[in-house]
Amino acid sequence: MIESFEQALAWLAKLQHFGIKLGLEQTRTLCDLCGAPDRGLHFIHLAGTNGKGSTGAMLERALRAQNLTTGFYSSPHLISACERFRINGRGVCCEEFTRAADVVAKAVETMQQQGASPTYFEATTAMALLIFSWHQCDYVVWETGMGGRLDSTNIVTPEVSIITNIALDHEKYLGSTLAEIAAEKAGIIKPAVPVVCGSMASEALEVIKARAMQLNAPVIEAEKFSPLHERIQPQTVLGFQQFSCGGDIVELQLNGVMQQRNTQIAVSALKVLQKWNSVALEALKQVRWPGRMALIGNGRFLLDGGHNPDGLSALCETLRTLYPGRKFKWVFGAFADKDYAGGLKLIAPLAESLDAAAFAEGSRLSAAPEDICCKAKELNIKNTACIKDLAAYLNQAMQEKANPDDLPTVIAGSLYLAGEVLSVIETPESVLNL
Repeated sequence: MIESFEQALAWLAKLQHFGIKLGLEQTRTLCDLCGAPDRGLHFIHLAGTNGKGSTGAMLERALRAQNLTTGFYSSPHLISACERFRINGRGVCCEEFTRAADVVAKAVETMQQQGASPTYFEATTAMALLIFSWHQCDYVVWETGMGGRLDSTNIVTPEVSIITNIALDHEKYLGSTLAEIAAEKAGIIKPAVPVVCGSMASEALEVIKARAMQLNAPVIEAEKFSPLHERIQPQTVLGFQQFSCGGDIVELQLNGVMQQRNTQIAVSALKVLQKWNSVALEALKQVRWPGRMALIGNGRFLLDGGHNPDGLSALCETLRTLYPGRKFKWVFGAFADKDYAGGLKLIAPLAESLDAAAFAEGSRLSAAPEDICCKAKELNIKNTACIKDLAAYLNQAMQEKANPDDLPTVIAGSLYLAGEVLSVIETPESVLNL
């Protein structure tokens, strides 16, 4: 029996040893043993290489503003596992987390006795469904973990499916071409359920359209359904941008042109749900999504969880827009099994110096700072250093006297690195609650 939050975390940690297992059968069995809590819930199912979290945060905030009870399941978490399960924008409390873990643990034990081995993500997916059913959520914003077709979240039938974009990532599991990855993401499409697609390469979009046609699912291309127009006011400072989307003037505190594309997707989905109105438009001003192009530490750091070429390219695009012709001090860390050399190639033209950091995440290894520095030097980033103690490094930077003209230090390369940074600089509540 799981009786404390610490016990719940320890139990989940043990399940990480089972790694990633793509497939729906175990998740369906697990949820049925928990009483099929997904029955009766209304889902908005999000897949895509990048932009799921930001788009989900927009949807959640817009629905919550209309006095609807919202659930939001997202991953990975940055500081606390409670972030994965949000009710009305607030991470669940430790007590509710523990209660859900206890119910799911008993079901997992039953399955293990029958020779099955549910994974961490399958368990958290079942926990999410329990929590959202207990709160009788009106809408659940439901984010895939990886891929779509065989992702644990795909046991549900949503009100609308969303595919934000398609780019190269997780090739080991999803395929090495955009068309192959699109086929996996298109696996979330259900018969006759509308699917909203963000901006993507034609070879990916054609795969999605073909699958949707097979299932008689209407395809809504966000670019056409909610077109962007010239900005009313170009983004010149971090924390505010204004633009026209589908004829409405949208204001965001989220940064970057990619957030305009995410807005297109969210607005299009809300239109499909008949939930796009003046209240939803006003709510977008309040959207926060920690760890994504966020200014933290009294403006000393610009933190972004970009970890694949598409995400890092979006970050660099925003930096060039906001600070034309400028170069930055970077802190960079990445998983060893990621194409971090490709990421470094993107940031090299914008790097005055680079400090490499390691981070911890279960059994996966982060790239050695020495290897990152070596690769950075090959790309003509001349000033490099290895960070031995990230917390001490950040605390020292916070104590140094700031010059008003100083550019922020850019921290990027991994959401897990972003989590470690936030745990030092921000309060848990600022990350947990949207």
